[in-house]
Amino acid sequence: MLLFRSEETVNGWCEAHRVPRRPLISLEQLWFLSETWYGNRLTAESRRPAPDEMASIFASVGLDGSFWDPKADVWNNAR
Repeated sequence: MLLFRSEETVNGWCEAHRVPRRPLISLEQLWFLSETWYGNRLTAESRRPAPDEMASIFASVGLDGSFWDPKADVWNNAR
């Protein structure tokens, strides 16, 4: 994970490293996502979310599109 000050900085970094730009996530979204994803990690009931649960968690944070779909094969198309 890389943190940047602005979208312009992201664009410059991607261009300099010849990396395609991926969807961005705000710090607020990241914080909510981490709380939701890891909130029960220290309990006996802890488990990795199933793909449908992942999609629901991402959607609740406002992350949508095929990049955030755990069932989509976007990595092969995005390279």
